[in-house]
Amino acid sequence: MFVSEKLAMHAVNQPEKVITKFEGRETSYAKFFEQAKRLAGYFQEKGYKKEDIIAVYLNNSDYFLTCYYACQLGGFTVLPVNTKLTAPEVEYIFKHSEAKALIYDVGFNSVLEEIKDTFDQFEDYLRVGEDNSLVVVLEDESIQFTETPIQPEDTTVIFYTSGTTGKPKGVMLTAANVKATAEIWGEAVGYAESDRVQIVTPLFHCAASHVFCIPAIYAGGTIVIEEAFSPDKALNTMEKEDITIFFGVPAMYMILLNTPKMSELKLPHLRLFTYGAAPMPYELVRKVKSLYPNVKVQNLYGQTENSPAASTLRDHYALEKVGSVGEALPQTELQVVDEFGHPLPIGQVGEIVVKGPQVMKGYLKNEEATRQAIQNGWLYSGDLGRFDEDGLLYIVDRKKDMIIRGGENVYPVEVEEVLYQIPEVLEAAVVGVPHKVYGEVPKAFVVIKEGQSLTEEDVISFTSKQLAKYKLPAEVVMIESLPRNASGKVLKNALRSEA
Repeated sequence: MFVSEKLAMHAVNQPEKVITKFEGRETSYAKFFEQAKRLAGYFQEKGYKKEDIIAVYLNNSDYFLTCYYACQLGGFTVLPVNTKLTAPEVEYIFKHSEAKALIYDVGFNSVLEEIKDTFDQFEDYLRVGEDNSLVVVLEDESIQFTETPIQPEDTTVIFYTSGTTGKPKGVMLTAANVKATAEIWGEAVGYAESDRVQIVTPLFHCAASHVFCIPAIYAGGTIVIEEAFSPDKALNTMEKEDITIFFGVPAMYMILLNTPKMSELKLPHLRLFTYGAAPMPYELVRKVKSLYPNVKVQNLYGQTENSPAASTLRDHYALEKVGSVGEALPQTELQVVDEFGHPLPIGQVGEIVVKGPQVMKGYLKNEEATRQAIQNGWLYSGDLGRFDEDGLLYIVDRKKDMIIRGGENVYPVEVEEVLYQIPEVLEAAVVGVPHKVYGEVPKAFVVIKEGQSLTEEDVISFTSKQLAKYKLPAEVVMIESLPRNASGKVLKNALRSEA
């Protein structure tokens, strides 16, 4: 069953069961299904067709999931927009995707005001806040919904993810991709109707949506949503809502473990702490397991391009294989290959490639990038890795120099392009450096033009107007020249060593 069909089934079989809870507002499966149908019907009445793109620019809430499922039911393509992006970044996504409608929170009015010409091009929009036009639609019983046949290859979701060109790429996921991901994680995590999953990470990211919300709903469970991560609130919710599964990036666990309340919680039904986006240090895993010996710890690895689902490190290896991203997920094949695509023996480092029903359809309007990413059915991840003697996968480096800051992907090229817009800058390079809370943060090395002057504050001030906060350099160092090899390529390894 597609995820929309599973929702319909649960709405009949367990109509009063709570599907979402957000800030005290509980919604049953039956009500959620009806509201999603009304929203889908609204866009049908407006004349939207299958695979028309509807952008969702919302903070975490139950409404986000209602919008997601409305698009699934109506055959539309949902486009979650990263709420941390600056106005120019949001504008690029709106223009490139050619989204026809927008559902947004009025809290982002200032961003939309900056790109008013682009915003005015939307054929239709619904708001959360002020007139609450989205809620008006959800409660309008007069709206009629026409069931839409969904085909496996229909593009149902587009997530934009940064690329090495510095411009985001729209990852197209099909109805079949989303269904496969729900099944894969359902088996790997063991989702059940009894699960109460706590969401503190952004729903506009594919991890929160596709690893937790959609698979848990597929199994008939309950999603408890928080607008954003706050350690005290997260712990209170964990205890009060009798959570069974919690997901966080390692930086969140570090913060939680330094919160006194963490060791005082009563969590009789919590069964799983999950983490991803970055490796978890041994001491962090050990401390989690010592505090809660009856709770399992599981690492999750994947990319937007594979929905995301590639591998998982299960609890029995949590301490023994710290640093590993585990074994291939169900329905999934993993290989480590050389530059010619040939599998490498155990221990040798090569590029990680993934095959399975969760691999994306391709990049929106970018056939060349799609051809490079998917070859002979294998998705080339851009990550360098190796297998150990037990068949477990380790990520050695990121081929594309990507930085993961507290679970957020930062591509150096994207930051460098902004630095080059500063008139006084001659050259610039960005690398990731270790950080005790965020795992990694960007550090910029800048060469100033002769006769010009520039301060670190000047650089931060300029970049903060062009980049999301998590992409900003944590430190800016002025140097005389960038280290280069004989062919002129910047030696980022040398910069990392110096950093």
